Amino acid sequence: MWQSLWSTGLHLLFSVLRPCNKSRLLLRLGRLAGMYPRISQGRRMLGLLIDWLAAYAVTLGFFAGGGSFLERSRGVGGTVLIVLALEYLILVTFGGSSFGHRIVGLKVVRFSDGGVVTPVQALIRTALMVTIVAAITFDENGRGVNERLSNTVLVKRDR
Repeated sequence: MWQSLWSTGLHLLFSVLRPCNKSRLLLRLGRLAGMYPRISQGRRMLGLLIDWLAAYAVTLGFFAGGGSFLERSRGVGGTVLIVLALEYLILVTFGGSSFGHRIVGLKVVRFSDGGVVTPVQALIRTALMVTIVAAITFDENGRGVNERLSNTVLVKRDR
């Protein structure tokens, strides 16, 4: 059983990496990358910062208990991360943009056709965004690792 899975996986890998398929794929991706104007990294980070501050406020308001600000803010880091991931996942899936992205005028769309993001794409994007390294590592087109692996792109929102 494992041998057939292994050989099938290798066959798929090598069929994707054949020169003719690879060159067509790179041409197509290059054309698609030109369809979307680059969004500045500052705008991306500002949207993420706003999302994080909103998640922090929700966490302090609902999950931190009573006492002074310093007493409530101790040990809420994990809860903030969970609230941030849930907020991001729900709002990107159903609204096309997170709270922070909406404020700075951005939205998330499918890279291949500019359509609405699927829940699976939003889940992949969110899981990789929570690992901050994926959210701050960019390619030559300005897309983060989380965008490339989820087949999404961040674009300016139509006002």
